[in-house]
Formats: sequence, structure tokens, C-alpha cells
Amino acid sequence: MNIARVFPRRTKATPDDPLAFVGDPPLWFLPELDEIHISVAFSYDIPEAERLALQWEAAGVPVKVGGPAYKNSSGGEFVPGMYLKQGYTITSRGCPNRCWFCGVPEREGGQLTELVIKDGWDILDDNLLACSEQHIRDVFAMLERQPQRPKFTGGLEAKLLRPWHAELIKKAKTERLYCAYDTPDDYEPLVATGRILQDAGITTASHVACCYVLIGYPGDRFDAAEMRLIDTIEAGFMPYAMLYRGADGKTDPEWNKFQTEWLNPRTVGAKMKEWSE
Repeated sequence: MNIARVFPRRTKATPDDPLAFVGDPPLWFLPELDEIHISVAFSYDIPEAERLALQWEAAGVPVKVGGPAYKNSSGGEFVPGMYLKQGYTITSRGCPNRCWFCGVPEREGGQLTELVIKDGWDILDDNLLACSEQHIRDVFAMLERQPQRPKFTGGLEAKLLRPWHAELIKKAKTERLYCAYDTPDDYEPLVATGRILQDAGITTASHVACCYVLIGYPGDRFDAAEMRLIDTIEAGFMPYAMLYRGADGKTDPEWNKFQTEWLNPRTVGAKMKEWSE
């Protein structure tokens, strides 16, 4: 089947094949299609996705709207290159945690499901380390045959990371991994994981170990957010400030400015150097 996939916005992970589109239908040429899928990753893009669905109906083929933004839209088996650019892969869906800001447990029915492992080097699983040991080892075996060094941009839960995970990460010559510091109880496991990674030879200077730090959520303060980011450096991670967005996607301009400062490599690098001395 010829299936056009339509996305409300372009990201680094948006497919780039001829049947992947961003926004309204092209005015000049549209290939023969069997279906059109509007893929929505973020809840604040739902109004735009529904507008796009009306625009693409003019193609005269069935239009379906779904994706991670919809709570009842579980992804099923992963198809490489379909809704994510080649190189990205998902080997499991779901997470056993119940974080207040995350829609994954509701979308996946509170279940963790291990999928058939498909090739890719950028792992986007909701919670890979919650999977069975055999599944995790099989994922790393898959990574050994990839043309690029692996990245774990979906995140690795610090409280689940053990020395044998760190050995696999080191052996795979991982380019980048991300843990998360979202709530206060994340910090102690983050410190412990920093030690485990360093014991495995993954040094702070390599910038392999990174950490998403949630900022700007209701009740957050700039001084408190900065302290969490600094604490992340002291735990042995390069911090990435992740600005909280509500269902409408709106953010405070002052928090945008603060986040930008903490995403600037030079600024963060200088802070890391300062706090490591």
C-alpha cells in the first residue's frame, strides 16, 4: 500500500522519504495513495492535526489520525521508517511508572510490552531498562551491527541501571545516553548511576552521559531549577533543560530564555568545567 504520512511539524525524527509530508498537501503533485495517516506526537498539535485531516481529505482516500498524542493510540509493533526516520527504533512500549506529567502509562494501558527488535541505532523506548535482561541483551546485540554508534535518546531510568548495563553501554561505544531528573526522588538514583557509569569507564569529560532535567512546571522557580541543573553536573551528567509544556503547548517567555541558556553548549560546558574543578 502507498501510505502518505503527514506530520504537523518537522523534527529531527521526521521521515524524509517521498511519502512523508509536513503540513498541507502539496499544490503541484501528489502520488497515487491508498491511505493518509496524520501522525501526532504532541498533544498541543492535535488541533493542527485535525485541521490537516480536513485538508488531506481532498486526496479522495481514507484519512486516519493517531499517534502518541492520543491516549488511546497504542503503537503496536514498530515499523522502521514509517513514522520515524530510518535509524530510530523502538523495541518496547510502555512503562511501569506513573509519573504525573507522562501520558505513556495511560496510552499503553499500564503495560510494558517487548516488541520484535528492529534495526536502528537511536533507541526511543519508553523505558528500556524495565524490560527483561534477555531483551536488553538482544537490543545491544542488534546495536553491534549498526553503521553508527548508538544513542539512547528515549532515556534510561537511573534507578534501574546496574553495572552490567553500564558494561554493555561501554562495549557498544555509545555516543550518547540520557537519564532524567524530573522529580526530587530521581536525584539519589542519578548520583548512584553516575558512579556506576564512571566505574565502567564512561567519564564525565566524554559527555556520553547526559540527563534531561524538567524545568518550568507549575510551582517551579528559577533558582530551584538552576540548582537541579548544577546538581546534575555534580552527579556526573551533562544537563539538558527540558521545559514543561501543558496540553496547549504554551510556555512562559522567561522560562524559554532560561532554557535557552542551559541548552547552549558553551554555557553548559563552562558550567561543567567550573563545577568539576
